[in-house]
Amino acid sequence: MDPEEKIRMREEDRKVRYLRFLVDFSVLSIQQDDLSLEEALERVEEVKKAVCSLFPGKEEVFELIYRPRFKRVIEERFGSPVEKERA
Repeated sequence: MDPEEKIRMREEDRKVRYLRFLVDFSVLSIQQDDLSLEEALERVEEVKKAVCSLFPGKEEVFELIYRPRFKRVIEERFGSPVEKERA
């Protein structure tokens, strides 16, 4: 493996670690902070924007992997199903 490839791999690993932190922190915030439903939904959209800036073209990955997690957390917190386009 050449040095440039190692650098790219380290950068990718850094981005993935940051993404995990961001998602975990946001989930905890939705669960524990004094947020309204609208604020929780805005938090999800902010995470989505961050994910798309870290990994351009991976919006569908967010929708498949992270959106259901956020939806589940929001429904647990606020007690009612949330439409797909809102969570």
